[in-house]
Amino acid sequence: MMSRVYKGMIAGFVAALAVSVLEIVQYLVGPWAVSFPRLVTVILNTESMIWTGWAGHFAFATLILGPLFGILCPRLPTETPETKGIVFAVGAFLLMGLTVAPLGGIGLFGVLAGFVSVAWLVLTHAVFGAVLGNVYARLVGKGWRQERVRDHVHLAH
Repeated sequence: MMSRVYKGMIAGFVAALAVSVLEIVQYLVGPWAVSFPRLVTVILNTESMIWTGWAGHFAFATLILGPLFGILCPRLPTETPETKGIVFAVGAFLLMGLTVAPLGGIGLFGVLAGFVSVAWLVLTHAVFGAVLGNVYARLVGKGWRQERVRDHVHLAH
């Protein structure tokens, strides 16, 4: 039986794939907004090696955000897995906006990159969260509701 952490890792990887499709399309038609992988290359001073940004994007989603979601999911507000994922992703956006964005030179929450980039970062985080929650719930399966109830009851005692 897979643990919540392992299921979160799988969900984080799939969510990173979904966002990557959006990032690639945005890059091919624009690019008109700052992307997370691009920010990572700026921070690492590896702008000529875009793969470092993509590797960082997948590593963080798979090894940090996914497992953290697996642990926190039963405790997050809202009832559906997708909205739990979006709530989680909003938290990730806030942390990214306070740390990664300034380190990448686009100011707090990316405001120096302009409204379109901020909106893009919010949108891609929301998509990440919705996919993360959906995939995680599918991996948990029918136990989704029971897991939430069990953990809620456990926390109450």
